[in-house]
Amino acid sequence: MAGDITTIARPYAEAVYKLARETDSIESWSNALSLLAAIADDPDMARQIANPTVPRERLRDLILDICGTDFPPQAKNLVRLLAENARLAAIGEIARLFDDLRVKQRGLRQVTVRSAYPLDAAEQTRLADVLRTHLGTEIELTVEEDSSLLGGVEIRAGDLVIDGSVRGKLQRLATQL
Repeated sequence: MAGDITTIARPYAEAVYKLARETDSIESWSNALSLLAAIADDPDMARQIANPTVPRERLRDLILDICGTDFPPQAKNLVRLLAENARLAAIGEIARLFDDLRVKQRGLRQVTVRSAYPLDAAEQTRLADVLRTHLGTEIELTVEEDSSLLGGVEIRAGDLVIDGSVRGKLQRLATQL
């Protein structure tokens, strides 16, 4: 399913990114898509989006109401288009792909760090410095908290995955046994 949603989301993300570059509104679009992704990722909203009996127009109106009156008109048009084409479930992936394009254009490598516990600013800076040296390129670091890791961190940079989490270590130990 993840591959399917990426296939669906990619043309939208590329079109939005092209428009954002042409109108010099990349940051505005990034903020709008982040808000849309947060709305769509809410468990209650995700259930509504996945429910085929909920009218698309109702979902569209609900999302636009949550976004508020200051939401960019072109981003509102995107929501309308996604609702019309029954693609609201792709919002989160569109936002992720848009950010990937933004980072790639800036010559950075997107690195996501999932930590079992919050990382303070100093820890994030040290981690970013180590990763920058290890990867040999400038990075854009995103830190997410995930208590299911039990401890440690999981680092993703494209296809590279470094699993230093307790959960990962336990899984490797179970495999060896």
